[in-house]
Amino acid sequence: MAHMDGQISNELDASQAEPADKPRKARSLAPLRMVYREAAKYPRQIGLALLALTITAAATLAIPWRFKVIIDEAFGGTAGVEEIGHAFQYLLMIVVILGFGTALRYYFVSWIGERVVADIRLRVQRNLLRLSPGFYEENSPKEISSRMTSDTAIIETVVGSTVSIALRNILTGIGGIIVLLYLAPNLTLGLLIGIPLILAPIIYFGRKIRAISRTSQDRVADVGAYVSEVLSAMKIVQSFGQQERESERFGGVVERTFETARKRIVLRAMMTSIVIVLVFGGITMVMWRGAIAVSEGLISGGTIAAFVLTGGLVAGAFGALTEVYGDLLRGAGAASRLAELLEAKPDIAAPERPEQLPEPPRGSLSFRNVTFRYPARPETPALKDFTLEIEPGETVAIVGPSGAGKSTIFQLVERFYDPQLGTIRLDGVPLTKADPADLRQRLAFVPQDGVLFSANARDNLRYGKWDAGDEDIWEAARAANAESFLQELPDGLDTYLGEGGTQLSGGQQQRVAIARALLRDAPILLLDEATSALDAESEQLVQRALEALMQDRTTLVIAHRLATVRKADRIIVLDGGEIAEQGTHAELSAAGGLYSRLAALQFAATEAA
Repeated sequence: MAHMDGQISNELDASQAEPADKPRKARSLAPLRMVYREAAKYPRQIGLALLALTITAAATLAIPWRFKVIIDEAFGGTAGVEEIGHAFQYLLMIVVILGFGTALRYYFVSWIGERVVADIRLRVQRNLLRLSPGFYEENSPKEISSRMTSDTAIIETVVGSTVSIALRNILTGIGGIIVLLYLAPNLTLGLLIGIPLILAPIIYFGRKIRAISRTSQDRVADVGAYVSEVLSAMKIVQSFGQQERESERFGGVVERTFETARKRIVLRAMMTSIVIVLVFGGITMVMWRGAIAVSEGLISGGTIAAFVLTGGLVAGAFGALTEVYGDLLRGAGAASRLAELLEAKPDIAAPERPEQLPEPPRGSLSFRNVTFRYPARPETPALKDFTLEIEPGETVAIVGPSGAGKSTIFQLVERFYDPQLGTIRLDGVPLTKADPADLRQRLAFVPQDGVLFSANARDNLRYGKWDAGDEDIWEAARAANAESFLQELPDGLDTYLGEGGTQLSGGQQQRVAIARALLRDAPILLLDEATSALDAESEQLVQRALEALMQDRTTLVIAHRLATVRKADRIIVLDGGEIAEQGTHAELSAAGGLYSRLAALQFAATEAA
């Protein structure tokens, strides 16, 4: 009875165990084939787990049988002291076997679950690293992160627990029915008729509770999202004095969460009441009939005791299978979402027979009639019929108002996207015919905001040239005016820089990013306003380092501050994805066009400041 009551509790608890970011509901268990294929790589562990499952199921059913022997012989007064001792020794032996088998089952099943999840995560991450940035425009990285955490957690539960529970209860249920039929066929038939009556409300209420649990977890997710949003913008909240309003908003979110939870609690209470009445009522009826049979001498007291215990095990086993099916469906939904990430194909991939880039590299770039639209904004062209020839060693600055298409040029050069029309060539080779990995080996990029990783300073600096030695790393740091603050770090190059480089200031992060590009020593340099985060003194020092670096290299510079591009060989002025003007600083300033107006505004603002 205690086992059955615990089973009911487990069913109720499991019904609300949906993750906050729930997987898409699966209609079948077919997506779990992917999980099975991963698990099948470990046949030895699977075999040992199945052996342990069989041993524990057999030991579980043997316990009621031993109780029958003990009650009939030990308590019936027909056995001597030695026989009683043997009876209890056998029972203890069964308990030891059950404990040992359970430990083995738990270890191997849990090992398989963790190993399968680890393998799936590795495969998914490996595929994600192959996908182009366009994929992440249409698929939120936060949602992908959720799949890698909450969905894989569900898979781990399914493989490391649910499947084990299912197999154990199937073995227990089938074996238990065989034992019951042997003990008391007539009582067994009555029990088999009663089991569906108990399972019906569990299934009915379980589905309703599971549905409302998904809603409840969504409300809980709303709470988390709200808290994250407000706390990340706390300076704005306090600056505008909106603490009271945000408190009221949070109260509304919390109340909606509570109301949904209350509905779930009502359903759980109803289910608990009905199931307990049916379970214990059914057990009472069986014992009633059994007591009559004992009084009439049809069965022994030990038989009825073993029957009740085994019946409880059988009922619990079938009750657990309803829970298991729901968990398997959730696992199938999670598996289907992970399979989508595994099956996603990169838009940008190397051709079957890539054309080799010429050696040594020259550094020429050619854009011919290029038109490009971002996948997330197909109605608006970022570049329109764009044509530009860049000679080896030339420094070309790209300027223009926000949204003119400056960053798009960099994204196309690095082949994060392919244009819908036109051709881009590097050293005469169309980018679509080259291996993207070979192409990117010839590029060094410094973003507008220094992007660092949760690693030490050495690994961040050598990210573009992993085999670089410390001497080369310090030389690059010195050229980027980063040597002094790197030397002052507690552990030098071995200092952990924190998540996103939070141990450094914005200007220091940017100088590390510049040093990283210097160390790469690529023939083409892409600078996206690389000195924007530096103070005036550091900017001058780094600018001199960049000027030395740009010697004998092809350099593209995106400039928002026009003072940084006066020495460029050529300045390209973009407007609406098209070239509005091009020339030197002197030529464009004298032309009186868009560049002249932008320069006049910026230099006037600088003088006024």
